[in-house]
Amino acid sequence: MEVQNVYAKPVTLGNILKFAVPTIVMTMFMSFYTMVDGLFVSNLIGTDALSAINLTAPVIQFVTAVSTMLASGGSAVIMKKTGEQKREEAKEDFTFLILINVLIGLIMCGIGYTVMEPVFAGMGLSETVAGYCVEYLKHYLPFTVPILLMNNFTLYMIAGGKATLSLVCSVAGGVLNMVLDYAFMAWFHMGICGAALATGLGYSVTAAVGLFVFSQRKNLLHFKKPVFRFRVLVNAAANGCSEMATVMVTGIITMMFNWMMLSYMGEDGVAAVTIIMYILMFASSLYTGYSYGVAPMISYYYGEQNHEKLKMLVRISLKVIAAVSVLTVFLSLLLTEPLVSVFAHPDDPVYGLAVTGNRLCTAALFFIGFNIFSSGMFTALSNGVVSAVLAFSRSFVFMLAAMIVLPLLLGVNGIWLATPAAELMALVLSGRMFWKYRERYGY
Repeated sequence: MEVQNVYAKPVTLGNILKFAVPTIVMTMFMSFYTMVDGLFVSNLIGTDALSAINLTAPVIQFVTAVSTMLASGGSAVIMKKTGEQKREEAKEDFTFLILINVLIGLIMCGIGYTVMEPVFAGMGLSETVAGYCVEYLKHYLPFTVPILLMNNFTLYMIAGGKATLSLVCSVAGGVLNMVLDYAFMAWFHMGICGAALATGLGYSVTAAVGLFVFSQRKNLLHFKKPVFRFRVLVNAAANGCSEMATVMVTGIITMMFNWMMLSYMGEDGVAAVTIIMYILMFASSLYTGYSYGVAPMISYYYGEQNHEKLKMLVRISLKVIAAVSVLTVFLSLLLTEPLVSVFAHPDDPVYGLAVTGNRLCTAALFFIGFNIFSSGMFTALSNGVVSAVLAFSRSFVFMLAAMIVLPLLLGVNGIWLATPAAELMALVLSGRMFWKYRERYGY
C-alpha cells in the first residue's frame, strides 16, 4: 500500500526528486569511487597501472553491459506488470531473472579467465602494462556474479520503493571500496590486485543486502518460486538491449580510443584518456541517475495508462536535464586543472594531454543528458527497438564516424572532439524519435 501511494501522488518536481535524488547520488557516488580507484592506482603504483585499468575496461564494461540489459529491461517488464495488477506473476518473473543473472555471471567468469592472457599478449603492450592488465582481471573476475546482482538489485530496490536503501548500499559499498583501496595498496602493498579486490568487495555489498531484502515476503517484490517464461527473458533482453548497447559499444569505443592514443601519443595518451573518461563519467552519472530514478514512474504510469501524469513527468524531466547540462559544463571547465592534477603531476606529459582533452570534451555535456534520458524513456515505455537505435547510433555509429574523420583533419584534438560531435548527432536523432512517438505514448 505504501508503494502504491508513492505512485499515486501528484507529479511535481519535489515528488520526482524523491525518486531521482537517491539514484543520482548513488550513480555519482559510484562514479566517484571509480575515480578514487584511479587516484590510488596512479599515485601509489603509477600511470602504467592507470593505463592498465583503462585497457581492461572493455572486459569490465562487457560484464556491466549484460547486467544493465537484464536489470533495466527486467525492471521495465516487471513494473509494467505490477502497474497492470499482475503482482504474483511479476514476482515469479523477478526471481526467474535473478537466477538467469547468476547463470550468466558464472559463464562470463569462465570465458574471461580463458581469453584474457592471449588478448593482452597480442596488443603490443609493454611487459609491465600487460602484466598489470592480467593481474587486475584475475582478481576482478571472481566477483562477476555479485556485480551482476548488484546492478539488478539496485534498480529493483528503486522500483520496489526502496530507493533510499539502494542509496545506502551504494554509499556503503563505495566507502568500503575506498577504505580497502588504501588498506590493500598502501598498507599491505598488494599492488593492482588490491585495487581489483577492493572494487569487487565494494560492489558485493548491494548484492548481499539485496539477497536479504528480497527474501522478505512483506516487500512489493520478493523471491517466489520462479516460473520459466521464455517470453519474459526475451522481453527483458529486448527492452534492455539499448542500455546494453550503450555500455557494450562504450567498451568498443574505449578500445578504439586506446588504439588511436597508442598510435598518436603512446601509453601517456592512454593514461590521459583514462583521466578524461573518469571526469566525463562522473558528470554523466547525474543524467544516468536521474533516468534510473524516473524509469519506474514512467513504466508504472504507462502500464496504468495515465497519460496526464506521464506527460507532466516528461516535461519536468526535460527542464531538469537542461538546467543540469548548463551547470555541468560550467563546473567541468572551471575545475579542469584541479581535477587533472589529482591524477597527474603538472610536470607529467599526461597532465597537459588530459587538460586539453577535458576542455574539448566538455562540450559533449550539453547533449549527453538528453540522449541518456531519451534512450531510458523508451526502455521504460517497453519500446526496446527505438531505445536500441538511439543508444547504438549514439555510442557506436556516430562515435565511429567522428573518430575516423576528425583525427584525420585535426590530429589529436580530433580524437577529443569526437565525443561532442557524436553526442550532437545523437541529439538530433533523439529529438526526431521523441517527436515521432509523442502521440502513441501520450507524453
